[in-house]
Amino acid sequence: MAIIVNLDVMMAKRKISLNELSEKVDITLSNLSILKTGKAKAVRFSTLEAICKALDCQPGDILEFVNDD
Repeated sequence: MAIIVNLDVMMAKRKISLNELSEKVDITLSNLSILKTGKAKAVRFSTLEAICKALDCQPGDILEFVNDD
């Protein structure tokens, strides 16, 4: 996959657990876990916005493009 999800890195930097983030963002723990592990096929902008607000970061802090070439 060319898009890497660094959600776990930002969560560690902000010292926030998956449960805390789930409550702040109002997303189920299972859906947040799928996103965190990079298994999600898509993410809504509204969800990404809520995560960025909760973690006080930019979308580029969470999502990274890696060229497979």
